[in-house]
Amino acid sequence: MVLFGGILAIKAIVFLTFSVFLIAATGYLLGRITINGVSLGTAGVFIMALLFGAFFYTDLGEQLVVKVTSETLETALSASYVSGALKIVENIGLVLFVTSVGFIAGPSFFGDLKKNFKSYIVLGLIIIAVGGLSCAACAIFDINVFGRAKDEAGAMLVGLLSGSLTSTPAFSAAKATVTSDELEAIVAVGHGIAYLFGVIGVVLFVQLVPKFTKANMEEEREKLSESAPQAPSKLTGKEIELDVFGFCIFSIVAILGIFIGSFKFGNFSLTTTGGCLILALIFGHFQKIGKISVMPHESTLKVFRELGLMFFLMGAGVAGGASFVKYFEWVYFIYGIIMTLFPMLIGFLFAKYVLKLNLLNNLGSICGGMTSTPALGTLISTAGTEKVAGAYASTYPIALVAVVVVSQILIIIFR
Repeated sequence: MVLFGGILAIKAIVFLTFSVFLIAATGYLLGRITINGVSLGTAGVFIMALLFGAFFYTDLGEQLVVKVTSETLETALSASYVSGALKIVENIGLVLFVTSVGFIAGPSFFGDLKKNFKSYIVLGLIIIAVGGLSCAACAIFDINVFGRAKDEAGAMLVGLLSGSLTSTPAFSAAKATVTSDELEAIVAVGHGIAYLFGVIGVVLFVQLVPKFTKANMEEEREKLSESAPQAPSKLTGKEIELDVFGFCIFSIVAILGIFIGSFKFGNFSLTTTGGCLILALIFGHFQKIGKISVMPHESTLKVFRELGLMFFLMGAGVAGGASFVKYFEWVYFIYGIIMTLFPMLIGFLFAKYVLKLNLLNNLGSICGGMTSTPALGTLISTAGTEKVAGAYASTYPIALVAVVVVSQILIIIFR
């Protein structure tokens, strides 16, 4: 029976592997479709993963449930196996992407941060504050118009907020703050419903804004270079490399980032995203330790960035698709749209007219303020430069802390 269970596990692994490549192939084909200069790009993978999750995730879990019963033995391989495998894909993708972004942004990050530090702090706080106020307004409307219980409405709306901002830390903090398993489940439902537009909305925003403003991207790249000049390389070519492509140092930084991100202070932690991003920024800034190069090759970082984004969208999309179909209610989806659009639009206008940030710095900061990993990947392609990652990396930590605090405050208010 152990052998039988092992065979089933191997079949499941083969099927999941096939599914990963199927979603990748069809997702990139979808992302290649361009309408008036706008395309989904890598986010096409997210759409195909959502569809896969909506139509096949439940069936996939059920077909892996096999029970072999004797007098004393029952073996079961359940949907939790599938869920665990998808989570692994998502987490590996997240580590690859944010670590690559950190290394890429590292050389110019601290110069950019020094010049625009106050703007990044203000913008990050404004985006999350507007998101929190939008969430509170929707919750009050939901209670008064639909007559939902105060604690249930609060849990649902804060879950929607974390989904609309694609923020795992806010999601975790909200679940930890509610007072019952039932409310924790409601938070999870809200997160799943809002996650779809939370990803697609920001991805489309960073492509549509340059179109609507008729921006000259070459001029915008020059403005970005003036704002965040590329620091000269500190490498002479004589440094010792731990391996040809830089896989070793990349892995070391990822390990350290995951370790640092796992520390908790109350309900707050940097998470894997924050830990890996910060460590990679530091290593990318110094580039070498003594005579040892601690900077992976540029080609390695570009491949890991794209591969990581694909895996992250795939893992999140399949599970998100299943939740979206199972729990969808149109009014909650509308709330999620509001909580994505309002912070994004107000943040963009504030950065443009008050903070006077150039377009690419503005959009990079919006991606960070919205804690949107997928949108950064799209913006890099749209802008034609990886320097936009600096603005994202500067604003992201501010937004990360703020959204966790706001989520907890909202849960307490609506108890």
